[in-house]
Amino acid sequence: MEHRLRAILLERGRDWLGIDINSDWIQFQPTRKDVRGDLTLMVFPFAKALQCPPAVAATKLGEHLQREVELIEGFEVIQGFLNLVFSQQYWLSALDEVHSNPQFGFSAPNSKPKVMVEYASPNTNKPLHLGHLRNIFLGYSVAELKKADGHQVVKTQVINDRGIHICKSMLAWQRFAPIQPNGERETPSNSGIKGDKLVGKYYVEFEKHLQIELKEVLSRWNAGDFSNTSSVAAAKFMELSSAKEGKDEKAQAAIDDKIKELAKSETEILRAAQDMLVRWEGRDPETYLLWSTMNGWVYQGFDVTYQRMGVDFDKLYYESDTFLLGKDQVMDGLARGIFYQKPDGSVWIDLSADGLDEKLVLRADGTAVYITQDIGTAIERFKDYSDLTGIVYTVGNEQDYHFKVLFLILDKLGYAWAKNCYHLSYGMVDLPTGKMKSREGTVVDADDLMEEVVVAATAMTQERGHIAELSEEERTRLYENIGMGGLKYYLLKVDPKKRMMFNPEESIDLNGNTGPFIQYTHARIGSLLRKAGDFSTNDPLSISAAETSIIKVLHAFPNVISEASHTYSPALLANYLYELTKEYNSFYQQCPILNESNQGLKASRILISRSVANVLRRGLLILGISAPERM
Repeated sequence: MEHRLRAILLERGRDWLGIDINSDWIQFQPTRKDVRGDLTLMVFPFAKALQCPPAVAATKLGEHLQREVELIEGFEVIQGFLNLVFSQQYWLSALDEVHSNPQFGFSAPNSKPKVMVEYASPNTNKPLHLGHLRNIFLGYSVAELKKADGHQVVKTQVINDRGIHICKSMLAWQRFAPIQPNGERETPSNSGIKGDKLVGKYYVEFEKHLQIELKEVLSRWNAGDFSNTSSVAAAKFMELSSAKEGKDEKAQAAIDDKIKELAKSETEILRAAQDMLVRWEGRDPETYLLWSTMNGWVYQGFDVTYQRMGVDFDKLYYESDTFLLGKDQVMDGLARGIFYQKPDGSVWIDLSADGLDEKLVLRADGTAVYITQDIGTAIERFKDYSDLTGIVYTVGNEQDYHFKVLFLILDKLGYAWAKNCYHLSYGMVDLPTGKMKSREGTVVDADDLMEEVVVAATAMTQERGHIAELSEEERTRLYENIGMGGLKYYLLKVDPKKRMMFNPEESIDLNGNTGPFIQYTHARIGSLLRKAGDFSTNDPLSISAAETSIIKVLHAFPNVISEASHTYSPALLANYLYELTKEYNSFYQQCPILNESNQGLKASRILISRSVANVLRRGLLILGISAPERM
């Protein structure tokens, strides 16, 4: 209707008002719920052009539109706003549009440009945790939103399978893994520990030993003993220690942190890990074999976790394959003057003229840093998909600066598509106990959390006792769908940019803004429709104010999909589904459906119920959530 009204205003404006209407003046919005009307036009620009009070301009426009458009049965003017009232026939037509089109709300498949959505992107030195869950569910649902909005979509992840963090786990396993009676070290097969968890165990083990050595180094330095310490580190320690004099407590703490980082670089265990990284990049056979073996354990573990999450990927990228391409780009950019080299051999880029800072792109020992491999990965992706128009990176907001730098470097290297890259920045997930730290082993493991919510959903559903007719297999599947649906919805209903506190108990509640509340309503509608059977009538459809209210919400589905896609916010869709669910439950309580004697009303209410179930099911599916038929 908005498009039709806009066209009419632009075409007939001079005849009606004696002036040409500027398209920018035409701003529609849904009418507020507390006043009468279905669509509101802001008339202040018209009043200014006509040099008359807004109410006068609104009345003129309302009278002309009501005469011109048969589906407008009235209007109301409230200050500078024209509230248009649509006829019953309009809403009947809207209901017909919703229920007769199985793909209502979705754009034609592949009708829009191809985009790539990256999510997950784990490190192979630890299992997935709660923070990964928000990332993965967010990225997956954004990819599904883009599909629903008509885009061709490539789902991908880049696996961070190289770097110093990987070497830390490798070194710790070499040094500290217990020897089995048969002479083997601990492995997933002989220990029964999931591969990603086993490798993560040794990442934590490395940190424990690093902290022990760190204390020893700091103790020696504070005692004036600089044996086994480089002269550069010793001089820096003295400089930092002197700088603490006269500083306040906060400034001294910041200097102490710098001293700790300096001391870490002088520990034997970190030096050994750095040496291992150099050997890996040099393709040392023994190091490479250990790396590929331990990464293999992790991939098997990840696959199990992804399967339970219900997510998939079209293409996998590995940093071990792309970091060399990134290094080549850096060397090419160095020759072209885009980068510069410091006396120690490290390579940097100066972005201060762009309001940023200097950024390291190659270490002095020639090894790559994160941004080096990200440069290579981005270029590789556009080579693989020549029709790709942009990439969406789903990464936490602590990396905001990193992506500003990455996109700017790619642009300076001459890649025009860099302007179409987007960082889907999201807030961290907090726990009542505080921030998670992987290296200290204080994370909430993703596998454990998923199991916890499914167990809780099982207990809740069994307690309600409404599933006696289901087989054991169907019950198990239902418990999984409710638990995982609650978890996903809880993490997706919050605006991505906002930091959030996670409460697993709230996620499976059958009341309030939760996934199970929406799932239960879908199941309730399923029960009603099974009782209705193949109901049909020769009587014309009829609707009242109650039906009109819910048809309005249903009819907004396409706009919600479009806006959620353009803003990369599944939260808009999640909260729309909640509002639709609340509206239907209110409708269900107010209006008899199967017992309605007026056959026209009964038919319309059954059609509305079918339409709500269809929109809920398809909307939940975009969020990666199943909609049970029984619950």
